Amino acid sequence: MILQCVKMAWESILANKMRSFLTMLGIFIGVVSLVVLVSIAGGATSSVSDQISSMGTNLLTVTINDDKENPLRLSELSEIAENKEIAMAAPIASTTVTSKCGYVSDDSTILYGTTGPYKDIQGLTLASGRFLLSPDVNNSSYVAVLSYDAAVELVGRAEAEGETVTLNGRAFTIIGVLEEDESLNASFGADSDSSSVTLEAYIPYTTLSKIADDVLYVKQFTASASNEESMDAAELALTDMMMKRFGQDEDAFTIRNQSTIMETMNSVNQTMTLMLGGIAAISLLVGGIGIMNIMLVSVTERTREIGIRKAIGAGRKSIMLQFLIEALMISLIGCLLGILLSWIILQVASFFMDSMTLELSPKVVLASVLFSMVIGAAFGSYPASKAVSKKPIEALRYQ
Repeated sequence: MILQCVKMAWESILANKMRSFLTMLGIFIGVVSLVVLVSIAGGATSSVSDQISSMGTNLLTVTINDDKENPLRLSELSEIAENKEIAMAAPIASTTVTSKCGYVSDDSTILYGTTGPYKDIQGLTLASGRFLLSPDVNNSSYVAVLSYDAAVELVGRAEAEGETVTLNGRAFTIIGVLEEDESLNASFGADSDSSSVTLEAYIPYTTLSKIADDVLYVKQFTASASNEESMDAAELALTDMMMKRFGQDEDAFTIRNQSTIMETMNSVNQTMTLMLGGIAAISLLVGGIGIMNIMLVSVTERTREIGIRKAIGAGRKSIMLQFLIEALMISLIGCLLGILLSWIILQVASFFMDSMTLELSPKVVLASVLFSMVIGAAFGSYPASKAVSKKPIEALRYQ
């Protein structure tokens, strides 16, 4: 009986191709919206999580809010790093300068001042040369480590050790070059293929304090815990040290926990995914209303057919199944076509969005199919019940 109902429903859909197509369109658009929006949100979540993870989840960033009356000095960071819960600590400050090498110049190069441990704290890797060492910091040496893009842009090649680059009007000797995409700018999703690549250079913190007026004391530093499991203990120890350092003034500093940032980011992204999914689901509900509307019209048009079927012995269950299956088929076909178009859209979008991975999640596909079937069944049940309630004699008299 079910196969017969499926056959009759399919014949009815084919008999009214344009009407069936327009009915499917609501479900089709709803599924495309749901799948594409949720997939993009999922891709953004994954991309941000990967970027934060690449920087390490055992990082603590301390920002000094009160540096005028009681500034934090560079020498104090070595004492902080001696705490058993803290593996390393390094200051970080930045300013925008003009860089020049030969006839090539850039007016928006980001110049970072830091110390040797910063490389290991951030997990930076070198393509060539070395990173900053203690003697470079102690002697306020004019040496610089360039990002890969900076070396290629300014020097013309990645192997740039020994070359001289001018930063903020001062000559620096290049001692190392980072691997491609190994920089603070790249960590936050900068597109290396963009025509507006940000150039970066790392110099000793003490040297930056000489050439930049606003870098006199430590305003921010990063520290790493011994391991991820000891993050809470490290944050507690760091908080205790900062409280003692600033006379129990908790407003004098701010500590950001990298793992907490990641958890917060994931929570925000999940909320955004649910919101986008909910908005897209509304269009599916609208599509369901369209199905109910057309099915009611179909029931009215086929009143005589229903009367004839009842007169020759068709049961209520058989008639209800016929219209219910027809509604389900319209909904399911629209859903499958929507999933196909969504896959094509995501493939095209992935080609143009290198920094984000867009994939058609099996969970999203399954949810779309199930939701579409529920929509079809829910909004097709009322027209089906209307068909069943018709009396044979009255149905046969219908003109």
